[in-house]
Amino acid sequence: MTEAEKSWASVSVERRGAIAVVTLVGPGKGNAMGPEFWAEMPDVMASLNRDRSVRACVIRGAGKCFTVGLDLMRTMGELSPMLTGPQLADQRRELLALIERYQRAISCVAEARVPVVAAIHGYCLGGGLDLASAADVRVASSDATFSLREVRIAIVADVGSLQRLPGIVGEGRTREWALTGRDFDAAEALRTGLVTSVCEGGADAVFGAAMAVAERLATNSPVAVEGVKAVMNDARASREREDLRRVALWNAAFLSSKDLQEAFVAFAERREAKFE
Repeated sequence: MTEAEKSWASVSVERRGAIAVVTLVGPGKGNAMGPEFWAEMPDVMASLNRDRSVRACVIRGAGKCFTVGLDLMRTMGELSPMLTGPQLADQRRELLALIERYQRAISCVAEARVPVVAAIHGYCLGGGLDLASAADVRVASSDATFSLREVRIAIVADVGSLQRLPGIVGEGRTREWALTGRDFDAAEALRTGLVTSVCEGGADAVFGAAMAVAERLATNSPVAVEGVKAVMNDARASREREDLRRVALWNAAFLSSKDLQEAFVAFAERREAKFE
């Protein structure tokens, strides 16, 4: 067992030759991203970076979907002490630090030494789209459903989609997705360039397609592949860091609102939120 293949709560890691397969496993329903994911993902990717025998990585979701995104109820428990009572400087600092920790869990994928291929089936919502946008290559099954839906829960998307999607699909498309929070299908994802291919079938089919891409990447010179990724990352790194800091500061200042409270209550009551 390699260092990365140790027991994790939010993912499983296995080696298939030179390819590391990272599978989202929850523990929340629909592979929801809870405290375990945000805490563990930087360590998972760091362990893969240290293993020079790894030449590519595939990220997929277990079960019926890639991920439904943020584990709202469990995350609310983590956020509550920072959003209730008087909003003093200490609470805002804690919230800023928490947002930056969440950002690191996604940025570590974008900054990985090796190329990352996202194999997307079923739901890829909110934080799932943040994670997918951090990958180098994205492939989807025909049943995939995407949404940049943070606006629907009174949150400005703050862990990478607003910074990375414009370079993938363009600013206009990103604005429309981010402002409406609407769902869109695999055909639109392909048409807009979010994914490079769509395959018929579900999880097994898209995983096979992603592995084929990863295997092709792994046959190339690892020095050259690493160099391509490093050069392309460097071209956008400064603006990306500044924009991530800006959105973290915005949410640290403005996340606490009646709309956010209504969003969480509505989610718990399984109804549409009514924002003021």
